[in-house]
Amino acid sequence: MTVSRKPRSLPDEQKLRLWGVGWALALTFAAAVLAAGGTLYSLVVLLDFQKIDTTAKLDAKTLFDLVKLSFGVVAGAGALVALVVAYRRQRVDEAGAHREATRLHTERFSQAVDKLGSDSPAVRLGGVHALAGLADDAPDDSLRQTCIDVLCAYLQLPFTPDPGTDPAHQEEHHRYLAFRKVRHTILRLIGDHYRRPKGTHRSWQGCDLDLTGVTIDGDLDFHGATFSGSTVSFDGATFAGG
Repeated sequence: MTVSRKPRSLPDEQKLRLWGVGWALALTFAAAVLAAGGTLYSLVVLLDFQKIDTTAKLDAKTLFDLVKLSFGVVAGAGALVALVVAYRRQRVDEAGAHREATRLHTERFSQAVDKLGSDSPAVRLGGVHALAGLADDAPDDSLRQTCIDVLCAYLQLPFTPDPGTDPAHQEEHHRYLAFRKVRHTILRLIGDHYRRPKGTHRSWQGCDLDLTGVTIDGDLDFHGATFSGSTVSFDGATFAGG
């Protein structure tokens, strides 16, 4: 099965974009004035006021109402300032949380990749599961795609073929079987994750899958897996043994 692979455009790096406080306050006040003016105009139209009585004198009650209105305007302005500051603080906190999650993800990623380079098949197997878990918990799609790309790259690495069951090569045969188990585990994890509905936890649907030139020398079960919305390549892959 051959599917041509198209270049994948990764999303831009998440950056914290905030306007200056002055601009934010100015725009907020302008929006508030427009909203207040629109509300006042609507009330005047709905209540069908013909004109304003300019002959009326300013009495104590009216003056008191104006004072209350002035304090209300000041209080509203303070509330707008507090709203802008709270919004900026929330954005900064969210950006800080994302940076911390990315930092922890990078540390765990480095440790998992180191395990994939171990001479011990058991350690490599632990690295495979660690990378799959990192893909599940990645804070954004680009980091999840990176984990999947590393697993695919491992499958693309050349490996020593089976020396056979000759007793003289028993140790090499057992080592081959152990490392083949690592490759088969990656293929099984790929099938499991692409079977999960898109948008749910541990689903890899929508992520690219590059199995170009991979040798699949065992059972491969992609039954029920969905690869919509992504680029999948089996170009040059070899299917043998199942």
